[in-house]
Amino acid sequence: MKFIGEPEYQHGSNSRMGILLVNLGTPDDTSVPSVRRYLKEFLSDPRVVEVARPLWWLILNGVILRFRPAKTAEAYKTVWDPQTGSPLLSIGMSQRAAIQEQIAHYLPENTPVALAMRYGNPSISSALEELREAKVRRLLVLPLYPQYSGSTVASVFDEVTRQLSRTRWIPETRFINQYFDFPDYISALADSVRESWKTNGKAEKLVMSFHGIPQRYRTAGDPYFCQCQATARLLAKTLSLSDSEYLVVFQSRFGREPWLQPYCDKTLEKLPAEGTKSVDLICPGFSADCLETIEEINVENREIFMEAGGERFNYIDALNDSPNNIDSLCKLLRLHASGWPEAQQDNTHNDATRLSQSRERALALGANA
Repeated sequence: MKFIGEPEYQHGSNSRMGILLVNLGTPDDTSVPSVRRYLKEFLSDPRVVEVARPLWWLILNGVILRFRPAKTAEAYKTVWDPQTGSPLLSIGMSQRAAIQEQIAHYLPENTPVALAMRYGNPSISSALEELREAKVRRLLVLPLYPQYSGSTVASVFDEVTRQLSRTRWIPETRFINQYFDFPDYISALADSVRESWKTNGKAEKLVMSFHGIPQRYRTAGDPYFCQCQATARLLAKTLSLSDSEYLVVFQSRFGREPWLQPYCDKTLEKLPAEGTKSVDLICPGFSADCLETIEEINVENREIFMEAGGERFNYIDALNDSPNNIDSLCKLLRLHASGWPEAQQDNTHNDATRLSQSRERALALGANA
C-alpha cells in the first residue's frame, strides 16, 4: 500500500487533539450536473441503500440519475442563498466557527475544529488533511446526527477509517455515535419550543418529525427508531406534554418499500379531519436546517396540512448555531475527550521543558529534525 505523505514531523513539537464535525452533505451548486454528482455519491453508499450492488447500479444509473437530478436541482434552487449558498453548509460553517470559539472554555485554545460533509464538499479527506497539517494526534469525530443509524453515523465511520487507512501514522481516534438522550441536547430542543410558543403561541399538537429509513433496517437491528422515540419522549417530558399533545412522524421516504411510520405527510393530511387545526412542527434529528426541513417540511408539508383544512402551521427551526446548541455540543465534546491529556484541568503534558528534552534525546539518536 502506498501511504499518503505526512506533514514534516519535528521532535519536541506539541501534539494536539482535534475535532472533526461531519454532516450529511450538499451539492456544490444548483446545476443539474452538480446535483447529479452529489446524488450519485450519496446513493452509491451501501450503508444508505442496502440492495445488491449490481442490481442497484442498474437502477441508480439507468433510472434514478437520469430523471431525479433535475427535480432535485429545482428544489435546491428554492433554498439556495445567492451569497452563502447551501443552507446546510453555511449553517455548518457557522456551527464550526462557534464551536471553535466556545470549545476554549472546555478544552485548550489551540484545539482545531474542522467541518466535513459525508457527501460533497468539504470532504472528509480534505478535513482530515487540514487536521493533519495542524499536527493533530488525537482525533474526536462528531457526526452531527443525534440519533444513530447505520445509514448515517456508520457511514461516517466507514469513510473516516477508509481515509485513515491511507495514513502511515494514524491519530488516536474516538467516535461519538449518538447523543439522542444527552440532557443538554434535550434542554436545547425544549428551549427552542418554548421560545416559539412565547412568540407564536402554542398549537394543539407538537409534531416531531424525524428523517425516515426503510422499515427493514429497523427489523435488521438498527436502533434509530427507538432512539427517535426516546428523544421525543424526553422532549415531551421536559415540556410537560401529555401523550395526546405530541406526535412522532417520519419524513423523506424514497422508493416503494415500507419506511418507518407514521409518515409525516400522510399524518398531516389526516389531522384536520380528526379535529387538530393547528400544529407546531420540529425536526429534532436535524442539527441544521436543510432542504428536508426548509422545502420539504416548511413548504410541501405545510401546504398538505393547510389544504386539508388546517388553520395554523408553525415550523420551529432546527437548533442550528444557537447558543444553546453550541454549548450543548461543546459539553458533549468535553465529555468524550475525558481522559486525554488535553482534557485535564491540570495538564502539564506538553510543557516546554519536557518537549525540549524529548527533542534533544531524539537528535542525539540521529533524528533528522
